[in-house]
Amino acid sequence: MWGDIAIAFMIAFMTAFMMTPQTIRLAKKLGAVDYPEDERRINKITMPRLGGLAVIAGFIISIVYLLIVMTMEGNIDLSNDDYHTKLLGFAMGGLIIGVVCFYDDVKGTKAIVKLMAQIVAGIVVVKSGIIIDSIDIPFIKIDSDSELFYEILTVCWIIGITNALNLIDGLDGLSTGISIISCVSLLMIFSLNGSPIISIILITALCGSLVGFLPYNFNPAKTFIGDTGSNFLGYCLSVISILGIAKTYTAIVIVAPLIVLALPLFDTVFAIFRRLIHGKSLKAIIEPDAGHLHHKMLQKGFTQKQAVLILYGLSATFGMFAIILMESGIWKALSFALIIIVIIAMGYKEFFKQRLIGDNEETEEQIDGQINIEDRERENG
Repeated sequence: MWGDIAIAFMIAFMTAFMMTPQTIRLAKKLGAVDYPEDERRINKITMPRLGGLAVIAGFIISIVYLLIVMTMEGNIDLSNDDYHTKLLGFAMGGLIIGVVCFYDDVKGTKAIVKLMAQIVAGIVVVKSGIIIDSIDIPFIKIDSDSELFYEILTVCWIIGITNALNLIDGLDGLSTGISIISCVSLLMIFSLNGSPIISIILITALCGSLVGFLPYNFNPAKTFIGDTGSNFLGYCLSVISILGIAKTYTAIVIVAPLIVLALPLFDTVFAIFRRLIHGKSLKAIIEPDAGHLHHKMLQKGFTQKQAVLILYGLSATFGMFAIILMESGIWKALSFALIIIVIIAMGYKEFFKQRLIGDNEETEEQIDGQINIEDRERENG
C-alpha cells in the first residue's frame, strides 16, 4: 500500500510542478488574470489565475495511472461496493464544477451560476452512491429512515466544503496550504481508521498536486489557483472525506473531517451570518466582502506571509487534534488543545509586537518576484 501511496504522491507532484508554468502562459493568453481593482484584492500586481488546472491535471493523471496499474495487479477491485460507479459520479461532478469555474476565471460569471453547478455536482455524486447515511457525533444522534434527508445532507456537505475553500482563498498560498494540511490529516485518519484504499490514494494524489503547485503560489505568488482550483479542492475534500469514513460510522470518525476543516468552515459560517446581518437579505450571502479571517489579520497589521503562516498553524492544530482524538481519545486531545492554548496565550503579546517585522522584506520580495517574472517573459519572447 505504501508503495502505491508514494507513487500517487510523486506523479501528482511532478505533474503539477511541471505544468504550472504552462498554466501561467495559458492564463495570460486567455486573459484569465486577476487585477488589483478593489479593496478586497490583496495582490498589488496583475496575477494569472489558472493554476488550478495544474493541480487538477496532477490529480487526474496520478489517479488514472494507479487505478489501471492496481487493477491489473489485482490490488483493487472497482466492482467492490460499486466503486466504478462512485468514481464515475465523482469525476462527472468534478467536471461540472471545473468547466463552470474555468469559464468564470476566463470570462467571469455570477456567483449563483457557480452555486447551481455545485448543487448539480452534489446531486450527481449522491446518485452515484456516495452518501452520508448515518450521523453519530458527540451530543448529536439522528436516526432517520428518510433517504432524501441523507441525500440533502450530503449535497449540503459538498456545497459547504466547496465554498469554504473558495472563500478562504484570499492570500498567497492560503487555500493551497490549508488544503495540504487537511489532506495530510485526513490521510493519517484514514490510515488509522482502516478506510478503503481508494480514499487513501485519492487524498494522497490531491496532496501531491498541491505540494507541486505551492512553490508557485506561496508569497510572493507567481500565479493564483483561481476559482477552478479552489472549488475543485473543496469539492474533492468533501467527497473524499465521505469515501474515507464510509465503512466505519463511529462518532469520532465522522467528527474528524469536521475538525480537520474547522478553520475554513468557521470562516464560511461567520461570513454567512455577517452578510445576512449587514445585507439584511438572502441575496447578500453570495455578495463578496472584506470581512474574512485573513482580511481581519491584515487589518491588525500582520503581513501576508505572517497571516498565512498563522492560519497554517491553526489549521495544523485542528488537524492534529482530530488525529489525537482518533487515535487516543477525547481526554488526550483536550489536554493537547489546552497546552496549545496556554502556549499561545503566553506568547501572543510579544508575537503581536513583532508583527510588523518583515513588512519591508515582503514588499521587496514582491518587487523581486515581479521583476523575475518579467525577466523570464522577455527571455521566452
